[in-house]
Amino acid sequence: MTNLNLVFEPFFPWLVLAVLILPVALLVAWALWTKSAGAAVRALALAALALALANPVLVQEERVAQPSTVALIVDESQSQRLEGRSEDTETAVAALTEQLGEMPEVELRTVRISSTGENGPNSETRLFDALSTTFADVAPSRIGGAIIVSDGQVHDAPETADSFGFEGPLHALITGRPDEFDRRVEIVQAPRFSIINQDLTVNYRVIDEGRESTTPVEIEVYRNGELLSIEPAVPGEDVDFTMQLDRAGKNIIEFRAEVADGELTETNNRAVVRIEGIRENLRVLLVSGEPHTGERAWRNLLKSDASVDLVHFTILRPPEKQDGTPINELSLIAFPTRELFVEKIEDFDLIIFDRYQNRNVLPLLYYDYISEYVRNGGALLIAAGPEYAARGSLAQTPLVGSLPALPSGTVAEVGFRPSVTEQGNRHPVTRDLTEGTNFSADNWGRWLRIVDVDDTDGTVVLEGADDRPLLILERVGEGRVGLMLSDQGWLWARGFEGGGPYLNLYRRTAHWLMREPDLEEETLSAEGSASSLTITRQTMADEVDEAVITTPSGDEIATGLTEVEDGIFETEVEIDEIGLYRVTNGDLTALANVGPVDAPEFRDMLSTTERLAVASDATGGEVRRLRNSAGLLDGLDVPDVRAVRASASKSGNGWIGLNMSTQTRLVGVERQSLFGGLLGLAVLLAAFAAMWWREGQA
Repeated sequence: MTNLNLVFEPFFPWLVLAVLILPVALLVAWALWTKSAGAAVRALALAALALALANPVLVQEERVAQPSTVALIVDESQSQRLEGRSEDTETAVAALTEQLGEMPEVELRTVRISSTGENGPNSETRLFDALSTTFADVAPSRIGGAIIVSDGQVHDAPETADSFGFEGPLHALITGRPDEFDRRVEIVQAPRFSIINQDLTVNYRVIDEGRESTTPVEIEVYRNGELLSIEPAVPGEDVDFTMQLDRAGKNIIEFRAEVADGELTETNNRAVVRIEGIRENLRVLLVSGEPHTGERAWRNLLKSDASVDLVHFTILRPPEKQDGTPINELSLIAFPTRELFVEKIEDFDLIIFDRYQNRNVLPLLYYDYISEYVRNGGALLIAAGPEYAARGSLAQTPLVGSLPALPSGTVAEVGFRPSVTEQGNRHPVTRDLTEGTNFSADNWGRWLRIVDVDDTDGTVVLEGADDRPLLILERVGEGRVGLMLSDQGWLWARGFEGGGPYLNLYRRTAHWLMREPDLEEETLSAEGSASSLTITRQTMADEVDEAVITTPSGDEIATGLTEVEDGIFETEVEIDEIGLYRVTNGDLTALANVGPVDAPEFRDMLSTTERLAVASDATGGEVRRLRNSAGLLDGLDVPDVRAVRASASKSGNGWIGLNMSTQTRLVGVERQSLFGGLLGLAVLLAAFAAMWWREGQA
């Protein structure tokens, strides 16, 4: 494109030229008015001089037309993976790219909005943020328009035309079909916290999108992967479900609706809610058989734990000691044996016998109650001393069937340093026993006594002198039993020879007995982060099988686990979907929810033309479907793309229009002075020669 322009570049400012030329021009004008001889020649000479001083210049510009910038926004969110939508999207994008590539007046910018962003899987589809970024460096007059290929589920679309600041038409090509139907479950209200073993209520709703229905739907309710109940729910009505949490910490409650015929996807047939379980204070019964130096080690530890309610009795005077003291003066509070061990034994989470010897304080029948309590899920800890190997040992009572080891009858009075066994290095009670302390395994203080045992069952996690078992943990029926075969732990508490990690040892032992989830030997956990899923397997085994991950879309991924420390296997898997992930390893199952539990991406997955209609209408664009209700058999209806003027219509039957830019870019300039050089000199000489000749004729 060539542009010619005439410009003046005077040798003097215009005011100076006016001062110089105006008097002469007045004289010439007077001569012309009075018709004096030679006036016309003088006027021509003056005009030539004035033009020479004004310096007229002919400017020739070479310009290139600037292309219109067009944005092609491609939606690749999770909802676009349904029922051939991604295939339709790629077909449409390929056709549009080919058409726009044949238009030299168009600069195409293609932006793909993936389901995985910089911060991990996206819970929203935000196409207009991407549109603004795409045109951030483009002048408004150069914006040709935008084409969006999406299912219409866009979560940042403007709600009013006034809020949409955009130059150029916005066209939207919608994937999916207009006759789609989908069923989903949504959580209406749920608590964030709840006390375990107490009723809580979750309110949920089943929604059938695209179809009216009043037929009850079966809802399966799962707690941490375990089926709790199957409940009926009428679509569109709120339903209350009452349940209890069975463990502290993270609990994932899942509501799963039955799959309907012809529905779009099963992905949002599930809704999850995460509820933190809070334990009420744990109730511990501590019975000390006699006053002794280490008695306060257990008492002080349990009293310092805010989550423990401690009931402690010490037998100060055994029944066989007869000194004439009246019974009503033997204690301030009578030992309520029947109330504790018969009537309210189930109220305790843990019973501890600390150096307790059977001296007929408890009837033999009560030991049967304790044994039954353990088999039904209770917890028992024997903190033994020399009495365990003597006459009246608990091993000589009906408790014998619940004990993990029987005394040999000897007590070794010898100094030794407790050590963690090979199994203990894998057990959560004694693994990393020095964690959070200033101790190391090679500087623990000595203990000075250990009870010898035979017929050991359970897991020996600590050993003492000559590899004798020191701490044995065992599961009995539904309950748990711990046996500590020395009463010398108080030496660590007193700092004898540097002391040792008695707080970790005592606390972990007590909490393992009371079923602390983090101290379970065999556990599987999964935790989702921004872009990865971390799987942790805790086990007593030397190796584990592969873990199988079921993604929110139903795909299965098998992955191996690597041992990162004794008894701990881990792996990290990259993810690109939000929703509920299910991880299985053997008989164990773990759940992890990535993203918000009520992610906008899953709230509505039906394709729609409504959300983009406001923005498209505000710019003169068009929203149209790529397929009709007949489905996949009729092929895609990809419109033709045409270049139109800014004032022209932007769409028609089978076509969409994009504005063409009127801007140009300067690529070269040529300048030619009309009175410069020999030409200007010749004109001036001719003019003055003519004036001189005319004056000579007068």
